[in-house]
Amino acid sequence: MYENIITSKEATVLTITINRESKLNALNMATLREIKEAIIEANKDKEVSGIILTGSGAKAFAAGADISEFVNFNSKQATKMSADGHETMNTIERSGKPVIAAVNGFALGGGCELAMSCHVRIASENAKFGQPEVNLGVPPGYGGTQRLIQLVGKSKATELLLTADAIGANVAMEYGLVNEVVPIEDLIPRCIEILNKISSKSPMAVAAVIRCINAHFEDGVDGLKTEIDEFGKAFDTIDFKEGTDAFLNKRKANFER
Repeated sequence: MYENIITSKEATVLTITINRESKLNALNMATLREIKEAIIEANKDKEVSGIILTGSGAKAFAAGADISEFVNFNSKQATKMSADGHETMNTIERSGKPVIAAVNGFALGGGCELAMSCHVRIASENAKFGQPEVNLGVPPGYGGTQRLIQLVGKSKATELLLTADAIGANVAMEYGLVNEVVPIEDLIPRCIEILNKISSKSPMAVAAVIRCINAHFEDGVDGLKTEIDEFGKAFDTIDFKEGTDAFLNKRKANFER
C-alpha cells in the first residue's frame, strides 16, 4: 500500500515507520503524503487507540527533508512543498488519537519538525535534534519556527534556529523538547506503555483534550471557550455515562472505541 513507510499494528497501537534507512529516512514529498494518509486512516480505524511514529534503523528518525528533491525548485514549487508539509504536520497535530514520536537518532530539519508535530516525544539516548536550515539559505518550512517556540520558549528557539546547532537527547529534555530519554532498546516498548495507559481512558475525552490544547495555539481561537464547549458536549456522550457510573460504583471503566 505504501512505498516509503511501513505500518504495523500491535493490539491497539499502530506504528508508522519511515522506511528510507539508506537515506537516513529523509522526508521527500511522497513520504510526507503517505504519513498523512496513514494518520487519517488510523483515526478511522476503531481498533487503533494510539499511534507511534518512528524511523527505520538506529541512526535516524528522519534526518531532514530530501534536499536532492527540491534543490532545483523555484519559489512557486517551494511554496507548495512547504504548504503540503504543513498539511501533514497539522494532520498529525490534530489527530484525535495520540501520536508519539519515537525518536531513534537524528531528528534534523524536517525530521525535528515532524517530531514536534506529535503530541509526545520519547527519545533514545543517541537522538539528536536541530533545525539546520539556515545553513542551506532558507528558514524551516514545516512549522519549525512556530512549534519550537511553543516547546522551548522564544529565547532558546531563536538560538537553535539561528545557530543551526544540534542538541543531544538529554539537553532536548532539559529544554522541554522531549518528554523522556530511554535506552534505544526501550524506545518502542516505552511508547507502547504510554499509549496503553492512555487507551484505558475515554477516547472521546482524549480527543477533546487534544482539541483544547491545540486551540490554545490557534490564532483567533479562545482556548478557554473551546474547553467550556468541549466540557459541555462531553455530558451527552456514552463515555461520560460510563466513566461516572464506574466511578460511583467503584469499578474500572470500560470505554468503547
